[in-house]
Amino acid sequence: MSDILYKAKAAKAISLFLSTVSTLQKNKGLAAMANALIEHQAVILSANEKDILAGRKAGMTESLIDRLSLSPARIKSMAEGLQIVIDLPDPVGDVIEGWTPKNGLNILKKRVPIGVIAIIYEARPNVTVDAAGLTLKSSNAVILRGSSSAIESNIALVAVLNDALVSVGFPLNTIQLIEDTSRETVKELVTAKTYVDLVIPRGGAGLIQTVLDTATVPTIETGIGNCHVYIDKDADPAIVEPIVINAKVQRPSVCNAAESLLIHADVADRYLPSLIRSLKAEQVVIVGCKITQQYDATIELATEDDYATEFLDYKIAIKVVKDVAEAIDHIARFGTRHTEAILSDNIKAIEAFESQVDAAAVIVNASTRFTDGFEFGFGSEIGISTQKIHARGPMGLRELTTYKYIVRGKGQIR
Repeated sequence: MSDILYKAKAAKAISLFLSTVSTLQKNKGLAAMANALIEHQAVILSANEKDILAGRKAGMTESLIDRLSLSPARIKSMAEGLQIVIDLPDPVGDVIEGWTPKNGLNILKKRVPIGVIAIIYEARPNVTVDAAGLTLKSSNAVILRGSSSAIESNIALVAVLNDALVSVGFPLNTIQLIEDTSRETVKELVTAKTYVDLVIPRGGAGLIQTVLDTATVPTIETGIGNCHVYIDKDADPAIVEPIVINAKVQRPSVCNAAESLLIHADVADRYLPSLIRSLKAEQVVIVGCKITQQYDATIELATEDDYATEFLDYKIAIKVVKDVAEAIDHIARFGTRHTEAILSDNIKAIEAFESQVDAAAVIVNASTRFTDGFEFGFGSEIGISTQKIHARGPMGLRELTTYKYIVRGKGQIR
């Protein structure tokens, strides 16, 4: 048996154990994990530094280095995320609904764990902690397969978390980590239908498409975020620039950062000169339509590829549109159904945008950066689903459960 199947089989056994664990015991495990992150942060940061040095040597961009990097503040934030998960209601065992049809049977629809969840992700070691915490609280076993760029960080994190769980009565290696980061391990993992119940890929378009093309295990598509901010003619001038700058530069390397800016033609003169100056001051490379170029001769003409690209970097594509309808059409053509924002005080424009834009999250008068499990109050997230079946948007505890019917009778036959 290969190492992948051995770990998948072990995860299956762990999932059966976790289905019997009480909420109190799961919360003890989460608390131990949170404390261990702080207690052993020096070990974690030392491992992370090895990944960062290797990344720089390999020519990794600064935006990707940012995704990879840990710090005391980020480790503290990960620990706080686990503490928040402790305080969230345990969805396992909840009765969604119940009824008694004419046959007299008592039928309950009850939340249960999915089972074994494989997470395949790139660069960001905080995903290791988020995934471990959410799967534990939802009574799912987890198999983690990170990228080679974060392997030292992931090994250190999983060792710390597993030791913490063992200290409060959980089995050895409750969290399974695939240390072989070759492409072959992805294929073997996503086709291990005997043991794995769900695959969730988190990363760039290439990784996600590879998993979708290869997997025989059910898969949730996540993460590709070609997100737009649309400035309507009736936007509040006080909020326009702060939101646009925040959405683009607060953390450009993540999937909820804005990649394109759409602006109503009637207010282009009002906002574009200042926005261009401010974006350039933040070292953002701007490409734009011919109208945008009129405000700055150094701006290169945007191509269709630019409007379709998730840059994950200090770059933005700008287009001037005639009205909200054209903005909606542009998003329908180039968006990735992740997060789209409108800045407007016009209720008709807002309602049109809300109802016609096909995205997991539609945001009104706020930054796209708020599409996030922590910001939504989920503690953390397992990913942001851009599909429509089972789960959509930031995936928290409830999205990591399924349901089964409990049918109780008194001798009925059909």
